[in-house]
Amino acid sequence: MTTFLYQPPACADHNTGDDHPEHPLRHRTIQNILEHERFSDLIRVAAKKATREQLERVHTAHHIDHILSTVPETGVAYLDADTVMSEGSGEAALFAAGAACEAVDDVVAGSARNAFCAIRPPGHHAEPDQAMGFCLFNNAAIAAKQARTVHGLTRVAIVDFDVHHGNGTQACCWSDPHLFYASSHQYPCWPDTGLESEVGDCDNIANAILAPGSGSDEFRAAWSKNLLPKLERFAPQLVIISAGFDAHASDPQAQLRLQTADFAWITQELVELANRCCQGRVVSVLEGGYDLHALAACVGTHVHILMTC
Repeated sequence: MTTFLYQPPACADHNTGDDHPEHPLRHRTIQNILEHERFSDLIRVAAKKATREQLERVHTAHHIDHILSTVPETGVAYLDADTVMSEGSGEAALFAAGAACEAVDDVVAGSARNAFCAIRPPGHHAEPDQAMGFCLFNNAAIAAKQARTVHGLTRVAIVDFDVHHGNGTQACCWSDPHLFYASSHQYPCWPDTGLESEVGDCDNIANAILAPGSGSDEFRAAWSKNLLPKLERFAPQLVIISAGFDAHASDPQAQLRLQTADFAWITQELVELANRCCQGRVVSVLEGGYDLHALAACVGTHVHILMTC
């Protein structure tokens, strides 16, 4: 199986400050783990920046202009209390979204069986007209629209196991019958969205909430009994993974108790489903994960399964 890796160097230039959870060491940590010899068969691809057209399939012109015009010449600029931009943030965000689109192009064309985008800033909280939760542009939703608009796919799924609900991705998918969004996440927990009653205008949203303190049993049951059957009924032509690893027990951002083995399990389940439904076509984009040791272990396991399953 051919797995492409996109890790644009510009993503390291999004400097949120040493005290911010979403800091450049995340990029370096992933780079270091993926340089191990067991990843020598990864095909490393140089990404291009997203175009205005690609961004506007998801975001309003006002939002795009606001993000790009807020990039500071020096220091940092705050979009809200949590969402920070430095002088490199605009380029990082454009390369992150561009990598996700290019991964879709390569996977749908058959150049790669699947792909992992080690990108930052993350994206799943970014709504069509608002940045929030460390996120500037919604990389997964932009990738899904690339698959729909450029490649004509009519059933594109975004699945999200980040500890936080992807409110932005849900908003982007809400009224589009060609998109399906499935998320497991802690609740209550910021952003306090993602109730199981939130099903979208086209019954194309599936949320599974996990109480604080939930671990492997609850997580695996949510996916195996609820989300994975709904995903398979949707019969996606492409699976996009919002791969957040902050539900790990070591992560400081919330209170779920997952282990690295749980991320291995869900990755394998999703790849096997894609093998059945869509010739194994998977594009995975990095979201959260803020304990560096756990992040390294989880990303290594996730990518290894993409390469071998």
